[in-house]
Amino acid sequence: MEPIRGAVEALLFVAGEPLSVARMARILGVGEGVVREALAELAEACRAPGRGIELVEVAGGWQLVTRREYRRAVEELLQPRRQALSRAALETLAIVAYRQPVTRAEIEAIRGVQSEAGLRTLLERGLIREVGRKDAPGRPILYGTTPLFLQMFGLKDLSELPPPSAFVPPDAPSLDERGATPGTPPDGGTSTPGPGAS
Repeated sequence: MEPIRGAVEALLFVAGEPLSVARMARILGVGEGVVREALAELAEACRAPGRGIELVEVAGGWQLVTRREYRRAVEELLQPRRQALSRAALETLAIVAYRQPVTRAEIEAIRGVQSEAGLRTLLERGLIREVGRKDAPGRPILYGTTPLFLQMFGLKDLSELPPPSAFVPPDAPSLDERGATPGTPPDGGTSTPGPGAS
């Protein structure tokens, strides 16, 4: 098992994205159960005192990441830092994450302001993508989140998103009061997400 664990660690070390168990098993020519056992051993080894990395399950795969306590040192090394997302972009991203697939018009109906710039920023950062077109006049583009979004926020999948109420003050109107119910476009229409929609 030790050679397999070492091979799994090497794959995760050089990969620029989370690797699934199935993919690692295919590359190494072993069963998925063997890879899972190697991952368990590697995770245990990474929990030893003084280690600077840990093994996490994220975005449908596994990835070696730096420990939170060493984040500042890593950020200093990786200067210049990437510019943080604006509040408008973060609001837009939150709406896409919770309402996907969603159109620009639906986003703007919830935010009450234009969202073209925020959508463009999120597309450029690879956090959202076009996932299809809505079955409505003009066939507007539908947007959804990407695997990079899950990776950046440390989520295994969208089911791990915290409830929207966790971010809203108790006396503020909920998204459902301002727009539609989750998963339903504000205008009550139907949507036809394309391949890759989450």
